[in-house]
Amino acid sequence: MRAARFSRFGGPEVLEIVELPDPHPGEGELRIRVRAAGINASDWKKRQGALDQELPQTLGYEASGVVDQIGEGVSGVSVGDRVFGVSPYGAAQAELAVLSDWAPVPALLDHAQAAAIPAAAETAARALDQLGVTAGMDVTVGSTLLVNGASGSVGRMAVQLARERGVRVIGTGSPGTHDDLRALGAEPVAYGDGMTDRVRAILPPGVDFALDVAGSGVLPELVELAGTPERVITVADFQGARLTGVRFSRGDAGRALYALGHVARMMEDGRFSVQVGRTFPLSEVAHAHRVGEAGTVRGKLVLVVG
Repeated sequence: MRAARFSRFGGPEVLEIVELPDPHPGEGELRIRVRAAGINASDWKKRQGALDQELPQTLGYEASGVVDQIGEGVSGVSVGDRVFGVSPYGAAQAELAVLSDWAPVPALLDHAQAAAIPAAAETAARALDQLGVTAGMDVTVGSTLLVNGASGSVGRMAVQLARERGVRVIGTGSPGTHDDLRALGAEPVAYGDGMTDRVRAILPPGVDFALDVAGSGVLPELVELAGTPERVITVADFQGARLTGVRFSRGDAGRALYALGHVARMMEDGRFSVQVGRTFPLSEVAHAHRVGEAGTVRGKLVLVVG
């Protein structure tokens, strides 16, 4: 099969499409013929050597496609079904991928939209759970959540999941994203200097919780608005978390993989939206990295395979 890989660290130019042996599912896994695979910031961090030093490395932890092999112990799915999900092997940007967790692709979604869901949905749901913004919380007191970076892929997921849990959401974003944030159910504020004052103009006492998905160096302001570091969590600012006492959300503490099926059901009901910013053929993975690192596209970047 063809797959994206790099054999040395560096810029996008180190990426290449190579022939690799076909993978096969183990117990509790299935294999798909990939139709689309999501691109994440962790991909170019891997490529730069910022995450681990093993070489060569493949790419991709989320994909959507058609089931073509089923491992031992798997039920409720058949060859030919459309599914999207998570690959634990970091090799989903390929013609074939093995998934360990999956959900049916909602009927009204194409594969590019489905491939945009897994990483962002799991990250958002996990952070909300760890923060205590859960479906079972007491929302009768009018709980409020500030999402810093609400217009990005994870931020959009967090806004919609928090609203479903009954929480009032304030979302930071550039002025051009404010109409979209309102449509998702958030009250938008502009990020940058004066953000704290703009939030307090809406909620003078501050907020009950804050989630940082942008990593833009505002953790001290979020702590001020929430009143204590324990009510703030970040998925993007490890160094800032260490300096402020804020929790950094890690997947190794337990992943919220239930979010795949949950979001799929919400989308079937028309209660959830996902934004694909741009698609690229697998052969243009290096160009996709350049676009992603430039930050010029709003919405998820997705590789289309086949």
